[in-house]
Amino acid sequence: MWSRIFQLFVIIGVIVGVSANSPLMAQNTSTKILKYDKSGRVIGVVESKPKSSSRGFGGSVSSKARSVKPGEFDPDNSYELGEVIVINPPKRFSAGVGALGYRILETVRIDNLGLVVQRLRIPAKVSVPNAIRQLRARFPGVEIDANHQFDASAGVEFPGKVARSLIRWDKVPKTCGKGVRIGMIDAGVDVSHPALKGQKVTYRSFHKKGRKPGPKDHGTAVAGIMVGRAEWGGLLPGAELFAANMFEYNEKGKKVGNAIGLIKAANWLLKSDVHVINLSVAGADNKILRKVFKKAVGRKQMMIAAGGNWGRSDRPAYPAAYKGVVAVTALNDRGLIYSKANTGSYIDFAAPGVRVYTAAPGGGGRLQSGTSFASPFIAAMMALDIKNGKGNSLISLEKLLQKNIKDLGTPGRDDIFGWGFVRRKPQC
Repeated sequence: MWSRIFQLFVIIGVIVGVSANSPLMAQNTSTKILKYDKSGRVIGVVESKPKSSSRGFGGSVSSKARSVKPGEFDPDNSYELGEVIVINPPKRFSAGVGALGYRILETVRIDNLGLVVQRLRIPAKVSVPNAIRQLRARFPGVEIDANHQFDASAGVEFPGKVARSLIRWDKVPKTCGKGVRIGMIDAGVDVSHPALKGQKVTYRSFHKKGRKPGPKDHGTAVAGIMVGRAEWGGLLPGAELFAANMFEYNEKGKKVGNAIGLIKAANWLLKSDVHVINLSVAGADNKILRKVFKKAVGRKQMMIAAGGNWGRSDRPAYPAAYKGVVAVTALNDRGLIYSKANTGSYIDFAAPGVRVYTAAPGGGGRLQSGTSFASPFIAAMMALDIKNGKGNSLISLEKLLQKNIKDLGTPGRDDIFGWGFVRRKPQC
């Protein structure tokens, strides 16, 4: 009986997995097959589609397979109006763009990586796409892109557990993580919150001059998960956190985080000699950021990022999808995937991220869900391993995590759970 029902569900899954309105249907058709356990419950989705790389530094991934719904974050078309950014501008670049009506607003020197990034104001009445085309034609070979915006999306949920309980670290000492240095690029952090008061937290904001820093809800939650006091569920309460804010309120009062803010935050953390950098943010494949991350990976900087909350398989979230960045998806306490989690070949590991009790600005707490709250678990584990001298490369660190895996999807690595749920006790 179950065999026939399962076959029926497979047929339904194949039918609904192909969009008749997709402009890529002819050349990029995909199917989705629902996976069921012995009781008939859905435990995942398997997608069959033409092979294409969704991870690396080679180029942008097409994002035309599905239109963006109203109110949904659109990474490719979300950017600062009237601005572009350029990396390693050549000699006489300033004079050349000045003659075209452009103005250099800011120069960021990433000394640790030997890179220079400039933010430019484009001429009035020129769109960002047209400005990029014009500058690329005028300066061939120079990387120029929009100042893309990034998402720190998360949702308030119903009753759940603190981070330590979700990963069963309740009995580890309150000093766990002593000597560990964690970097974090996120939103603002309420350092006076009871969960963080007295903890080793250094906070800096990299918002634009003339704009106010963004809200502190998301950043406070992530900081609390990683280094919050033990009674608040912090994973490594003895660790030191360097928290960088890349979000701000724009002229319309909207919360935004952009590529230049992320670059300045990364520059500070690279100088701070942190063991890992956690990025609970997601956006487009920006050409300038791609180069920055490639350089950082080459310098063996360990970076962990949220896999994205867009619920899509056709649009990877960056920086998680860059080669050398560890991408994390979110599970609930029953081992089921978060309903809004992205899927794709770039997903590496799964960690708790649904109904996590987190610190909230003002002294209280609330329950939240998202891949943003899953990546800190892997960041904490990797940082502890590096500090303890257990791994000196991304490959060796990932192998340590893979030794304590609960495989939740198809055998081995899959596009939904990556290698699976990491289950291990910290060696403090």
